[in-house]
Amino acid sequence: MKKNTFSTKGLTKVYGEGRSAVHALRGVDLDIPEGEIVVLLGPSGSGKSTLLNIIGGLDRATEGDAFFQDQNLSEMTDKQLTRYRRDHVGFVFQFYNLMPSLTAHENVELVTEIARDPMDPDEALAMVGLRERVDHFPAQLSGGEQQRVAIARAVAKNPTVLFCDEPTGALDSTTGRAVLNVLKDVNEKLGATVLIVTHAASQAAMADRVIHFADGAIREVVVNKKKLTPEEIDW
Repeated sequence: MKKNTFSTKGLTKVYGEGRSAVHALRGVDLDIPEGEIVVLLGPSGSGKSTLLNIIGGLDRATEGDAFFQDQNLSEMTDKQLTRYRRDHVGFVFQFYNLMPSLTAHENVELVTEIARDPMDPDEALAMVGLRERVDHFPAQLSGGEQQRVAIARAVAKNPTVLFCDEPTGALDSTTGRAVLNVLKDVNEKLGATVLIVTHAASQAAMADRVIHFADGAIREVVVNKKKLTPEEIDW
């Protein structure tokens, strides 16, 4: 039986107080087995990114517990959360957040300098198909190539888990599929658990597990018996 990378118990997040309070998560109970591709699906404001931020160590729950393996993230100090993010977590966002004055190699190298057991920056870039672009600056790269640099930067840490928040949101279908293929390769070759937040329902077909969110709660969890490749999914 697989171990869980993440488990949550009664996870609640409330922003603000009184009548203006916003309930972003409403008592979420969840298990995410290790080594899976998991898609978190739902409309904007349904709680997907809030969950990602809490189990990624970027935010804290109002109530409840979030476990990474057997460690309770809810009980960690800020310093312990920083170490957890540095040692175990890679982040990929919709906007690439690359340093414009640095080459692709240098953007990835920034992360490897603080990682516990990093990959070589050029090896990470080769993994995402950018072996020939290591000396290019972000302005010399297409949107899809910039997103692949951002993925290389995240995977160069050798993370246990890779969090992707709308990673194809700014990309066309051809480029988006290429990025999803990279995420699939990261899962298969590095064994990383990959969590993809999206509102694009078609991407659920490539996941091992699909978690449907609505109004801060999980409505349904679907385990795919047969996964599609990124080329096979509709866009």
